[in-house]
Amino acid sequence: MEIGFVYIIKSLKNDIYYVGSSKDPEKRLIEHNNGKTVSTKNKGPWKLVLTQSYPTILKARQIELKLKKLKRRDYIEKIVKEKIIKIK
Repeated sequence: MEIGFVYIIKSLKNDIYYVGSSKDPEKRLIEHNNGKTVSTKNKGPWKLVLTQSYPTILKARQIELKLKKLKRRDYIEKIVKEKIIKIK
């Protein structure tokens, strides 16, 4: 089994958040900042504001999808402030 992470990045350009999952959030941040992700291209630079680990990448992806379905900035800001994702 391979550990997975849910990460939240914040655009320093226009103050928006992006939620993703990865086996390597630091490497993924570099990809976001280099314009290799269509959904975040031209919105950076990005700053990593939260990472949370999960036992598998599959579990991390499930949490990522739940967060994305919420589409609520206030909830994402609360997670960043509290530094923990409480969704199961």
